[in-house]
Amino acid sequence: MNKIDSLADTIKRKWADKPLQLILPLGILFRLLSVLLSKGFGMSDDHFLIIEIAQQWVDKQTHNNWLPSETVQHASGHSLFYTGLHYFLFRFFNLIGFTDPDAKMYVIRLLHAAFSVITIILGYKITEHYSNKKNARIAGLLLAIYWFMPMLSVRNLVEVVCVPFLLYATWLIIKAEANNKQTTFLYAGLIAGLAFSIRFQSLFFVGGFGLYLLIKKQFKPAILFGLGAFACMALIQGLIDYNTWGRPFAEFFEYVNYNMHSPYAYSTQPWYNYFLTLGGILIPPVSLFLLFGYFKLWRKYLLLFLPAFLFLAFHSYFPNKQERFIFPIVPFIIMLGIIGWNEFVDGSGFWQKRQKLLRGCWIFFWVLNTLPLLFITCSYSKRNRVEAMLYLQTKGDVKNLIIEDTNRDDWMMPPLFYLKKWISPYGVTQTLTHDTLKFNLSTVPIRERPNYVIFMQAENLDKRVDDFQKNYATLKYETTVEPGSMDRLLHWLNPNNENNTSTIYKIEKVLTDTIH
Repeated sequence: MNKIDSLADTIKRKWADKPLQLILPLGILFRLLSVLLSKGFGMSDDHFLIIEIAQQWVDKQTHNNWLPSETVQHASGHSLFYTGLHYFLFRFFNLIGFTDPDAKMYVIRLLHAAFSVITIILGYKITEHYSNKKNARIAGLLLAIYWFMPMLSVRNLVEVVCVPFLLYATWLIIKAEANNKQTTFLYAGLIAGLAFSIRFQSLFFVGGFGLYLLIKKQFKPAILFGLGAFACMALIQGLIDYNTWGRPFAEFFEYVNYNMHSPYAYSTQPWYNYFLTLGGILIPPVSLFLLFGYFKLWRKYLLLFLPAFLFLAFHSYFPNKQERFIFPIVPFIIMLGIIGWNEFVDGSGFWQKRQKLLRGCWIFFWVLNTLPLLFITCSYSKRNRVEAMLYLQTKGDVKNLIIEDTNRDDWMMPPLFYLKKWISPYGVTQTLTHDTLKFNLSTVPIRERPNYVIFMQAENLDKRVDDFQKNYATLKYETTVEPGSMDRLLHWLNPNNENNTSTIYKIEKVLTDTIH
């Protein structure tokens, strides 16, 4: 037997007997690729609400209006816990002289990648507990290498970071029921409370776990779980807010108040939108198998169904819908979906007679999943915005910036974390004209006026540069930063997505008759 045959036999044996020993290295490999290659940030929130804020606190800046000051008297509706963890990490980085923003983000992504491995392990164990090794290895493999999993696993998205806590709380309840250890329900509540402090909407999971125990008439475990959850919430969220704002849970109540009064402020979609989202991102026809399996046996596997369903029901009801909001339930749909679907198939005469069709569906899925997995895992998101700041950081002479985006009505804040300089840039858009810019700068001392301008998007660039020079100042070309491959693809799929080219000019001489 040659080495290739021997290796194949070893893989087959491990896949049959110890599949987690194959699944984990595969999941870790793709996460490491994302650590190294998936730079930038996915959505604005995973950078501007976490990284940017934490570094500003370290640098004693108050641009964000999150903390009390003479002008800020009310909470902003953001949990300070997860961002605060980054604050302490960045303080440690400063103490050891580790200040390069790009290098710091490698560490951040690596820590998140390591933490996300818990999702794979617990997803496998929970599925195996309720069914068998066959279903567990499929669920574990999906959690390891679903096309979006590695990339999202290294992001600072609270919707992703709360998942290991939710799964661990589920596992502790399972262990407590199996071993009849009452104190374990208390620990499960403590872990669920941590999920709440990461992502406020996890409260629906907390309530779902408690409701499950009540339905099962496990009244003492329900009380212990509730006490653990409340104790954790009070000690973390309550205490932090009390020390910051003088009242416990100030941020949570402000978050609730804001959403109650602004349900239509962002993306408004119909109630069934998340079913379409799940049906798409989980890739049909397997996505349909999973959703069918999730709802098919909900009574039998109520612990996996009920908390996630309450979360889904609320988000389906609430008008404001963004795709990332629904991510916490994805592992639960995968676990219960696989269990429910395969139990259905085992008892279905239709599918038992059409095994080739079923196998073909899965082959089609894995082919379709592999292509975006390889692409997304290694994609640099928001490349033009990040690299523009890194370039200007190397110049070392930035006083301030002007963001010129006259192709649109608004302009996007640059990620100043990478610039290592907390400034307040100025914008020129279709509504913020050159005259507005000149008025805004008329009272600014010369030494503080912008000396660089970034032209966003390549459309009409020559005319826009010419207009800028006629209206404000002469320019010297510096460099052009192209968007990343994923940004280009997303823009091709939907032109509303960002696909900006950043063209950087240095302001050489302000026209004497523009600002006095």
